[in-house]
Amino acid sequence: MTDLSRDTITGTARRIAPYVRETPVMRSRIAGVAEPVTFKLELLQHAGSFKARGAFANLTAASEKPKGVAAASGGNHGAAVAYAARALGIPARIFVPEISSPAKVARIASYGAEVVQKGATYQEALGLCESFLAESGWTSVHAYNTELTLQGQATLALELERQAPEIDSLLVAVGGGGLIAGIAGYYAGRCKIVAVEPETCATLHAARKAGAPISIRPSGIATDSLGASQIGSLAFPITEKHVATCVLVTDDDIREAQRELWRSMQLVSEPGGATAFAALMTGAYKPAADERVGVVLCGGNTELSAFAGLFRN
Repeated sequence: MTDLSRDTITGTARRIAPYVRETPVMRSRIAGVAEPVTFKLELLQHAGSFKARGAFANLTAASEKPKGVAAASGGNHGAAVAYAARALGIPARIFVPEISSPAKVARIASYGAEVVQKGATYQEALGLCESFLAESGWTSVHAYNTELTLQGQATLALELERQAPEIDSLLVAVGGGGLIAGIAGYYAGRCKIVAVEPETCATLHAARKAGAPISIRPSGIATDSLGASQIGSLAFPITEKHVATCVLVTDDDIREAQRELWRSMQLVSEPGGATAFAALMTGAYKPAADERVGVVLCGGNTELSAFAGLFRN
């Protein structure tokens, strides 16, 4: 059973505190929502996403410094592992699929990691990474399916509960499930957790329908951050117990959420980072009249040219 107790998460938070940011919250009025919405600005985290928490949780847990670290990633996890490895003085090799955005690949390389861009999907990149790990003896940092990763992501919830104890519900985007499992496991029913997925990357929705994790073929604009082929085996039972509902949004919904985050708060979000907000904007999730809603904006790594294109007629 995955340990996401308050004591364990508090200990993880202390261990990674020298390396991660305590990201701020922002409260804003949103059309159609009675109470002000609380946004957790994790897109301001080191390396541009929440993934830094899990990366440092893994790399600071060992009694001895690893001789090297390798990871497979659509982009954000790789950037976080590369950033963490540089901070800790560990060589890193990151395997990314061909679909990864140039901006994310460039960010990974900027942190000094060796980038191997091969494979059409994340799953193919992961296979290449696992082969390298078996040969090299380097340390693996999985994007979402290890206990240490979930414990690291759960520190976001620990932080948010202190910053915004009043929220009744929290909307969280889902890819492989590490973030939502960490958050849901930490809150353990004290806050209603709502999963939000793109229609074309719906790993949790598919697993709930099937009764177990199943493989999907991810596609769409959020694939490079939410494009896991199935929900993590550690995440799924936690989400079954502690995630209240799972809602779906379209690529057009996500684009409009990106636009609105800029128009109303001057925040640049990647598609995956805006996915949770898209559910609130479009009414895919309808809060009660007195419900105090929180939204995790989980990533901001996007091509500026692509972002600018959202505003062209």
